[in-house]
Amino acid sequence: MNLQRRDFFKVLSAGVITATTSRSAQARPTFKQPPDAVGLLYDATLCIGCKACEVGCKTRNEKPNVHSEIEEYFGVSGVWDDSRDLDSATMNKIKVYKNGTAAVKDREIDGFSFVKRACMHCFDPDCQSACPTSALIKDPVKGYVTYDKDACCGCRYCQVACQYLIPKFEYHKALPELVKCEMCNHILEEGGITGCAEWCPTGATIYGKLDDLMAEARKRLELKPGDRYSFSVHTVDSDEKKSRPVEKYIDHIYGEKEGGGAQYIMLSAVPFQKLGLPEMPETSGASKSETLQHTLYKGLIGPIILLGGMVVATYRSTKKHQTDE
Repeated sequence: MNLQRRDFFKVLSAGVITATTSRSAQARPTFKQPPDAVGLLYDATLCIGCKACEVGCKTRNEKPNVHSEIEEYFGVSGVWDDSRDLDSATMNKIKVYKNGTAAVKDREIDGFSFVKRACMHCFDPDCQSACPTSALIKDPVKGYVTYDKDACCGCRYCQVACQYLIPKFEYHKALPELVKCEMCNHILEEGGITGCAEWCPTGATIYGKLDDLMAEARKRLELKPGDRYSFSVHTVDSDEKKSRPVEKYIDHIYGEKEGGGAQYIMLSAVPFQKLGLPEMPETSGASKSETLQHTLYKGLIGPIILLGGMVVATYRSTKKHQTDE
């Protein structure tokens, strides 16, 4: 039997068009901010690249150091954490943007800037939507996205779905797990704050209620470059402040609208795309993909049309084969 690919895809395309036009489901809206959402504000202009936040993250989450050839160069062992990016042992990573001479901090041309990469804790997470076993859970009240290892089937759909490329997998283990920032939820439940914010000495990363963090970010955008401002350290409502001149920010709060919004928001003096952050629409990928799936599978119309198309194509191919004989 010789199944003609052209006939098959012709019938399949017709079926998909019929399913999406005649029985379209109502588009699912992008989920909104949880009622008592907490989050993090990262201000790249305050970051000195010390990576204390990485130490705090690994300490609070009991993650090992990642070692590489740098140990051989210095002739030491077990001291350096030399992870180059997010990985199965690194949930929070400081990276650097450099241009030209890289002589001036927080300048796009001939300058450099740090950026902190970690889970964005989206309002409408693509990873959660793609997970077939509900191993990724968004807290309905505070909003952080956590991971249930007992529910995970290891499919890694979350890795493909996440547009920020955040989830990592323990490929080196016989019984692997998914690894991502969970906003130190085990510490938050005890009344503490995230390790990255607790360890940060400059206030580059602060923790708090998302509404307060957003208000603080907007306030900073209204400041004039060169003015002195007292920046909070560790938490948005902290009494501990550090005064320093204000840089000229990019007039944008990254994470406020990207992908429908997130609970990790950022400020920078260098364009966010130069820092490796993706440009994203204001609607979530999850809302689009689920709308498409619900449209195609509403009343099983999609599978029925697909099966019908395969039967028709097979029948035509068989009939042609018999005629040729």
